[in-house]
Amino acid sequence: MTERNQIPQVALDRLRWPLRLTQLGLWAERLTQSFWPVWSILFAVAAVLGFGLQDMLPVEIVWAGTLLALGGLVWSLIDGVRRFERPTRDAALDRLDRAMPGRPITSLRDTQAIGAGDAASASVWRAHVDRMAARAAAARPVEPDLRLARRDPFALRYVALLGLIMALGFGSVWRVVDLGGIVGNGSALAAAGPTWEGWVQPPAYTGKPSLYLNDIKGDDLTIPVGSHITLRLYGNVGALTVDETVSGRTGAIGSASAPQQDFTVVQNGKLGIDGQGGHRWTVTVQKDLPPSVTITGAVERAASGELRLPFHAKDYYGVTRGKAVITLDTAALDRRYGLATTPENRSPIVLDLPMPLNGSRADFSQVLTEDLSKNAWANLPVKIALSVEDAAGNTGAAPVVAAMLPGRRFFDPFAEAVIEMRRDLLWSTANATRTDEILRAITWRPEGFIRNEAAYLQLRVAIKQLDAGTAAGLTPAARDQVAETLWQVALKIEDGTLSDALEKLRQSQDRLSEAIRRGASKDEIAGLMQDMKQALQNYMAKKLAENKNGQNKDVAQNPAQKQMTINGDQMQQLMDRLQQLMEQGRTDEAQALLDRLRQLTENMQVAEGANGMQVPGGQAMKGLSDTLRKQQSLSDQAFQNLQNQFNPGHGAQGQSGQSNPGDQGQPGQGQSGQGQLGQGQAGADGQTGLDAQALADRQKALRDELNRQAAQSLPGDGTTGGKAARDALVRAGKAMDQAEQALRGKDLSSALDHQAEAMDALRQGLHSMDQAMAQGQPNAPGTKGQMEGATGQTGQIDPLGRQIGQTGSIGTGQAMLQGKDVYRRAREILDEIRRRSSDQTRSTEERDYLRRLLQLF
Repeated sequence: MTERNQIPQVALDRLRWPLRLTQLGLWAERLTQSFWPVWSILFAVAAVLGFGLQDMLPVEIVWAGTLLALGGLVWSLIDGVRRFERPTRDAALDRLDRAMPGRPITSLRDTQAIGAGDAASASVWRAHVDRMAARAAAARPVEPDLRLARRDPFALRYVALLGLIMALGFGSVWRVVDLGGIVGNGSALAAAGPTWEGWVQPPAYTGKPSLYLNDIKGDDLTIPVGSHITLRLYGNVGALTVDETVSGRTGAIGSASAPQQDFTVVQNGKLGIDGQGGHRWTVTVQKDLPPSVTITGAVERAASGELRLPFHAKDYYGVTRGKAVITLDTAALDRRYGLATTPENRSPIVLDLPMPLNGSRADFSQVLTEDLSKNAWANLPVKIALSVEDAAGNTGAAPVVAAMLPGRRFFDPFAEAVIEMRRDLLWSTANATRTDEILRAITWRPEGFIRNEAAYLQLRVAIKQLDAGTAAGLTPAARDQVAETLWQVALKIEDGTLSDALEKLRQSQDRLSEAIRRGASKDEIAGLMQDMKQALQNYMAKKLAENKNGQNKDVAQNPAQKQMTINGDQMQQLMDRLQQLMEQGRTDEAQALLDRLRQLTENMQVAEGANGMQVPGGQAMKGLSDTLRKQQSLSDQAFQNLQNQFNPGHGAQGQSGQSNPGDQGQPGQGQSGQGQLGQGQAGADGQTGLDAQALADRQKALRDELNRQAAQSLPGDGTTGGKAARDALVRAGKAMDQAEQALRGKDLSSALDHQAEAMDALRQGLHSMDQAMAQGQPNAPGTKGQMEGATGQTGQIDPLGRQIGQTGSIGTGQAMLQGKDVYRRAREILDEIRRRSSDQTRSTEERDYLRRLLQLF
């Protein structure tokens, strides 16, 4: 029998600590359930005393509340003692037993009642006891049940606790310590003396927290101007008085001993509370300086005629709004012809300055963009004044800038004349008769002169409207209607038809060719190059539109006529090559390539998918793609220079077998323009030995080009994708700046890191723009699927035969990850490359290759 009882006793002895902890939990549970009203009442009384309600209520109410609190406390104690049941060891053992399956403790305390003398039955009983002992050995203390929701359905205990916490944080509970200290020093009068409280609330726009004056023990106090001070004096009236010179109040003010005082800080001065326990401070006011705004660049005219004005604004607490006021500069105006008439009174042009959509407005840069081509002051001298305002109403202004108000330029003389008449009419209704006469004169005998019949008919309608308005007295509404008609006429004349676009292209080519022959300056040639690019883009766009509409009958009527199919990428490469030759001073080759370009434009078919011609915003993406490719070429050159520093023979070895760029065949010698361009570009990019300063200059040129592209309108502006694209371009610009600084410091390794960051940001920007275009035009041509097709027609492949995409990436253009996050996958690959490149167990050749991959990407 002793052997049978030994196992249960050992198992029960192992339950000593779980049993004790369970019993302690029972104590906590029963004390909480029995006496929770006691500490709730104590907390509530402490919160009332902490907030000082006893000083603000009548004495009768205070005594009534005190008696009620004491009565409730006594009743709660009596009820708690009556309900409380002292936890015993058996109760804890029973709770511990109930928490385990099968109640093993009860089983261990049982004895075999039947079959104790039977060996088989005894064996079964011992197995049962062993199993129960194993369960008991795994016993854990049982957590007490401290929930009081059934006993306190209104959560009064939490209300009392919250009141106590607020009293500790905002009340005067801590003043009891100070009063106790005074009592300890033997001053019974001080213990019963008055007390006070004070708060300083800074203006909301500062974002600064409130101050509790009782916690400020020093003598100096610095707060923002406009802060609101609230003081409360307790105790006998007159025992404490307030003395302040910070509010600047001179009118009727209350008594210095008023129990509650409020005023606003406007100047430096003194603030003091005189009396027992008072304090004095020297207050220094932080003045809110007015915001500032500066114009950071010249007034620019976009290709579409938009006004672009960069500016920088800052304020300590943030700029809330800004505006640009544009007024006519009459002193600089050439008062001739229609402008000689006294102008009508026009209100200044007021434009809201763009503010950052997110982030801080304390220090930021933006570009004011607005199309004012239709305004009467377009292309006239104006004065532009920028001003900004902060939350306090302070204003700051930039120096007034004098400039020509940008507007759309018209190159067609007829369109330009119509726009001038429109301007004169908007200048003053007194010019109505003169405008009517001139319009009739230029439309006399239109045969052979006005080729756009729709524009001519619309112009005649405008003349009749002007006649009718002049006869009856031209009203501002009728004048504005005629002006709008003249604007539409000028647009039709300027844009013209395909033949007009071809004629303008020929004229721009002739002007550029003449400038090359007579050795014009670089600035003049650059301007003529830009004009020719615009004319070429306009012609290709109209050519493509005519082909799509089935209006081009040349191929169908002359199937034997040899025509060349060309897309926007190929034409852009020819233009880049032409500009490169002129910058290098190779005028003969530039003239030959220009002649070749003229032949191409005379006999070409514009291919579908010409980037920048069919897709809205495609030209901007094309420019950024070119910038990405140029940055890649520059990074390759910097990497080659870095290799040459450690292996001088590497550069010469890599250079062998390449021909000089100047040895390429001239245009017209059996090589197509595209072939010459590819060879010339390869030769230019393949040169080695460029010093760090030359690379830095190229990097700066790329940064300037990126700034010009970012200042233009980008696809998806105003959308989430457009914002992400602009943020990526900002990161790319910063990385380019850092790369330039590293190159000038001859730190090629750091330069390569920053160039890789710039290329990554450019790729992200192009991806965001592509997504924005796809979202904005889900069914329009030029969305994702069609752009991939266009990319496949460029014919640009890498040495392994893979297509080079529009965004500078290499791939098939197919979704290979089947819906997975491509950016997450790319980052995982980069992390794996970094891990392998630092693995010393791998060969030196492999680690060098992995490091080169990291330098590129």
